Amino acid sequence: MTPRWPSVLWVVRHGQSAGNVARDAADAAGDLRIALDHRDVDVPLSALGEQQAQALGAWFAAGEEDGRPEIMLASPYVRAVQTAEIFRSAGGCAADEKICIDERLREKEFGILDGLTRRGIEAAHPDQAEFRLALGKFYHRPPGGESWCDVILRLGSLLDTVSLHYGGRRVMIVAHQVVVLCLRTIIENLGEAEILAIDSEGDVANCAITEYRFDADMGRDGNLVLSRYNVTAPMEGEVPVTREPDAMVAARG
Repeated sequence: MTPRWPSVLWVVRHGQSAGNVARDAADAAGDLRIALDHRDVDVPLSALGEQQAQALGAWFAAGEEDGRPEIMLASPYVRAVQTAEIFRSAGGCAADEKICIDERLREKEFGILDGLTRRGIEAAHPDQAEFRLALGKFYHRPPGGESWCDVILRLGSLLDTVSLHYGGRRVMIVAHQVVVLCLRTIIENLGEAEILAIDSEGDVANCAITEYRFDADMGRDGNLVLSRYNVTAPMEGEVPVTREPDAMVAARG
């Protein structure tokens, strides 16, 4: 009987993006808006982000992991697709492995807060700053945007697809920080307080691995069990990995 879940599921945050760099610069300067010329979906990797994706692919190619992904799923955002493509070109998976783009893996939608720093939100939309403070980041939904709960709803559908089609396979998902955390919420059946406590311990590093392995003895039909969280591949020449601070409500993941 084919297992319900993948034998291994890796969830990876994309490499450092130009948006991450611009966000840091805006925060340091006290700007109201993040200086970007692209739509969020079109923001590419930075040079360091490309190196991080290359290092992750080389890590898998060298056999440091227990097999390479057989299935590659990615957010449609450019930075996630580029991470998956560089990972593949570095030998992280088979050269002919198709990267399946799935809209359900897209970044959390920030609506009217998109592109604003925390200071910018307080200046332009003080009511939303107050709502978020009162409701918390898990439940707050800005106009035109999503709450974490909304992201969880679409990711539940994605996991149904993974369960239906990829049982017993090695699967990798390349997406965004909030997606990584929301997938943890679903797979591990975590509540608001539990996932926010994990979030508060430190952000998901760029190109970090969150790994689940199928355990047939867990539950009635077996289940995915967390094996590793927020683990990064070694970088050639000790180039540092990046952990983007959660200093802004509309931070780009």
